Amino acid sequence: MTTIIFDVDDTLYDQLTPFQLAFEDVFHDPTIPIEELFKYSRIYSDEVFQQTEDGLISLLDMQIYRIRKAMEHYDRQITDQEGTEFQKNYQYYQSQLQLDPDMKEALDLCVQHKIQIGIITNGPSKHQQKKIRQLELKKWVPEKYIFVSGELGIAKPDIRVFQQVEEVMDLDKANTYYIGDSYPNDIIGAKRAGWQAIWVNRRNHPILSEEYFPDYIIDCNTKIQQQLLALITPKN
Repeated sequence: MTTIIFDVDDTLYDQLTPFQLAFEDVFHDPTIPIEELFKYSRIYSDEVFQQTEDGLISLLDMQIYRIRKAMEHYDRQITDQEGTEFQKNYQYYQSQLQLDPDMKEALDLCVQHKIQIGIITNGPSKHQQKKIRQLELKKWVPEKYIFVSGELGIAKPDIRVFQQVEEVMDLDKANTYYIGDSYPNDIIGAKRAGWQAIWVNRRNHPILSEEYFPDYIIDCNTKIQQQLLALITPKN
């Protein structure tokens, strides 16, 4: 059976939009390139994410750290208060999230072709479940096939995440495709597990490892629906 499993953040919705709105509210600096700043913040978020999962630093401390370190690239020092205010606004705009229209069509396409669908997302349970509700993902994905790292106690790219999903969903690795934006978490994690990997690379990130090369790449010139049709039509 063919299975398509999706990441959430910056895959099913464009994470840059709430980031940009929060930045404009708090920092008001048109000289800083927003998309580049966002890329830096994601790098620093990945750097300390596991420490948050392990309880070594608080979620808020991690969130302040990533925007503070990103802003340092532009010689801008921010206070804890500014970092907290930015995160508060960022979360507010995230609560207004909407599915990327292409991804909504992709989910509809999977349902139309009776493709098994799942979700794996990193983050605290309360935070990620709020996004899942806002995006109304349970319209397409059964609750038992939604996996949140904060509930599992382990996070991508740990291969145990993918192995646990395999067991619950009774997956055939050769016909399992994981769609995500994070090269280290999603692509390397899925490839290590023996899955197929589809990289949503909206920001033109470089390939980080020739050892773990994505099977397919979705960028601004590629439609996810076209890729999925190519994968599932011959088998259905």
